[in-house]
Amino acid sequence: MPSARPTGALILGGAHGSLAFARSLGRRGIPVWFVTDDHPIARYSRYTERSFTWAGASDEGAIEFLKTLARQHGLDGWLLIAGGDPEVRLLSQHHAALAGCFRVAVAPWETARWAHDKRLTYERAQTLGIDYPLCYQPRDLRQVAELDCRFPVVLKPTVRERKNAFTRAKAWRADDRASLVARYQAAAALVGERAIVLQEWIPGGGAAQFSYAGVWQRGRPLASLVARRSRQYPVDFGFTSTFVETVERREVEEAACRFLRSLDYSGLVEIEFKYDERDGRYKLLDVNPRAWTWNALGGKAGVDFAHVLWRSAMGEAVEPLRGRADVAWMHETRDLLAASIEMWRGRLSPAQYLRSWRKPLALAAIAKDDPLPGVVELPLAVARVVARALPQRVRGPRALGGSHLRSSH
Repeated sequence: MPSARPTGALILGGAHGSLAFARSLGRRGIPVWFVTDDHPIARYSRYTERSFTWAGASDEGAIEFLKTLARQHGLDGWLLIAGGDPEVRLLSQHHAALAGCFRVAVAPWETARWAHDKRLTYERAQTLGIDYPLCYQPRDLRQVAELDCRFPVVLKPTVRERKNAFTRAKAWRADDRASLVARYQAAAALVGERAIVLQEWIPGGGAAQFSYAGVWQRGRPLASLVARRSRQYPVDFGFTSTFVETVERREVEEAACRFLRSLDYSGLVEIEFKYDERDGRYKLLDVNPRAWTWNALGGKAGVDFAHVLWRSAMGEAVEPLRGRADVAWMHETRDLLAASIEMWRGRLSPAQYLRSWRKPLALAAIAKDDPLPGVVELPLAVARVVARALPQRVRGPRALGGSHLRSSH
């Protein structure tokens, strides 16, 4: 029989957000294990005691994999944390079954589905009077070709469960009719016509995008902050933040809280908005009920989301915390690239970039007490780009391997 062990956390999937969770909990002596079928950076942390490769959250054997892991290693009562969208769906749809072994840090599906599927997210926003981008509802390619819309427009996957070029990019922009038809055909081939959201393009770069982030318990916030995506990559139509700063934005916070209170929400969440300068409104883009890339910013701002989530799940009383403004997070390598492009275009001065480093700053990969993730980040990024570019028949069915209970220490 396995020996008794301290209660820990099992993180499923994700990348830098999961790394931040592992560091936060591990520094407090909480055991952290990591399971992935994709980005491995969290496994290189000194605070990740064990890591496993599996076939993924969409595999039909995923629930049995987790139950077997708990049974073989005595993980009863451990906290299950979702690092990505497929993991959210798995944990929320099988919440009751997994609750027999674990504490599940994701809301049940009747709640999570409103965040997981963009069509439902916008339906909820409309009911609540929350602004969101104008959406179009073409049923097929013929209607797309005849669509009465103003360009540019954006195509987004309704859910981001399958790993392909469309879901990894998060959104594709079309500047004219020909590019819209071509991109719609490509997206439909990857995810199907019913899994595409088509919406207006809101002008403005990353600096117009804001997020409300928090941990909620039964319809009230335990920890929260508002942040601005000050730089992104790619710089014109970024799918990832590279430099994020905490700010005060009452309109963003009020709209996010209205959405979450309507669901009596519990768990981790990040809600993205974009400021539309044409009408002066903040418009809801996405709701992410899982660990997001820059959640390490919370710890630097005084609201360590991982620890608050842990304490809440363990039944501790948590006094509400609110993050302070003018604190920053940086994805070191990508932000250097983004900042270089902005400086070349004359939109950022070297002095402004250097001032970014003078703020209280959390870094995506580099940490003095946990150096290996920062060392392997660039080689990992290069390897992943090469792996995605290679034909499937050359690189095999999985870059990481997929055998059950394949473990590394």
